[in-house]
Amino acid sequence: MSNKKEAVKLIEDKLNKKTFLTYKEIAELTGYHPKYILKLKREVIEGTIQLEHGNKNRVPANVMSEEEKQKIITLYKKSNVSIRKFCNFYNRRSYSCIYNLLKENGLL
Repeated sequence: MSNKKEAVKLIEDKLNKKTFLTYKEIAELTGYHPKYILKLKREVIEGTIQLEHGNKNRVPANVMSEEEKQKIITLYKKSNVSIRKFCNFYNRRSYSCIYNLLKENGLL
């Protein structure tokens, strides 16, 4: 059981008067700061508690499409300049992004 689930369970038990633990003791048991435990308590009372992060299993907004990857690879194959000059020429992605793409495809 994750610490957050355990903390929420202990908070719910405390609110339902099933345990005599203090919020400070709940914080020590779960490893969270007492202020975070009080924040979780407020979320439990309001019913807005989320046990998973909201961005879990989402595709990042700045992910490179396959079309762009192929465009970069073909442009780099046609050019005979250094990777630094190519990155300055392309100027839409960072050096590390282009470098990693070209390295994955065996061009470096």
